[in-house]
Amino acid sequence: MRLIFMGTPGFAAEALRAIHAAGHEIAAVYTQPPRPAGRGKKPRPSAVQALAEALDLPVRHPVSLKTEEEQAAFAALGAEAAVVAAYGLILPRPILAAPARGCLNIHASLLPRWRGAAPIQRAIMAGDAKTGIAIMQMEPGLDTGPVLLERRLSIGPEETAGALHDRLARLGAEAIVEALARLDDLTPVPQPEHGVTYAAKIDKAEARVDWTKPAEEVDRLIRGLSPFPGAWTGIGGHRVKLLGLRLAEGAGAPGEVLDDAFTVACGTGAVQVTRAQREGRAPQDASAFLRGRPLPAGTRLGG
Repeated sequence: MRLIFMGTPGFAAEALRAIHAAGHEIAAVYTQPPRPAGRGKKPRPSAVQALAEALDLPVRHPVSLKTEEEQAAFAALGAEAAVVAAYGLILPRPILAAPARGCLNIHASLLPRWRGAAPIQRAIMAGDAKTGIAIMQMEPGLDTGPVLLERRLSIGPEETAGALHDRLARLGAEAIVEALARLDDLTPVPQPEHGVTYAAKIDKAEARVDWTKPAEEVDRLIRGLSPFPGAWTGIGGHRVKLLGLRLAEGAGAPGEVLDDAFTVACGTGAVQVTRAQREGRAPQDASAFLRGRPLPAGTRLGG
């Protein structure tokens, strides 16, 4: 099938790789323009652009798809369908209507739950037991289109957003290849009106750990924001990202370190930090993080 692929981060790159391997003709790859990154702030191509260039596929990165010129160029590709995964631009009606068989979106949730920008993080932060992939037929609304195919998986009790992201990226790649192969046989199922939730973009203000919350909420916050942007707490006047943990036994004042295993008291219950990152340093397992800089029992976090 002649396709246009539209995506930007690593999640989308998994799907591009799978579609290419399945033998589809990819007329063009649309992705976000290179962004300044790293200490030198040099423009860095997206994961999708890097992969597309490695596969010798034509790449386009317009800053907008709203102009008649861009819409005409898109339509001129003569694609049967477009596959969209975390692209980063809103698709105007003329873009949605251009491919003969429409635009298919790979969405990382079980729609209509968690429409929007951060479905993986929000599912963990809300304590969902299950999530999955929805292959959706796109329409102008925000993730409102009918679902063609759905694949489910369970969220592990200690799973971080990063780990779940990787599993969902692989599942999404498998699902879109299957959906394209079965496109003639799949029936679009309208999303139900009940059960709609929105996965708002993560706000920086959400990332600070509130130790007065119950341990279960602290656990979900830290796992849901790991590895990016990373939930953080203050230790000795410095920000420290907390990237891994598990629920633990113990009680004390909120934010109090209870033992040398990095167990920290919450409003109710406690958590044990298993992975952390000091400012300007690489992430470390708790044992390495504490080596040479122990946190004695009674130390209070958050300041």
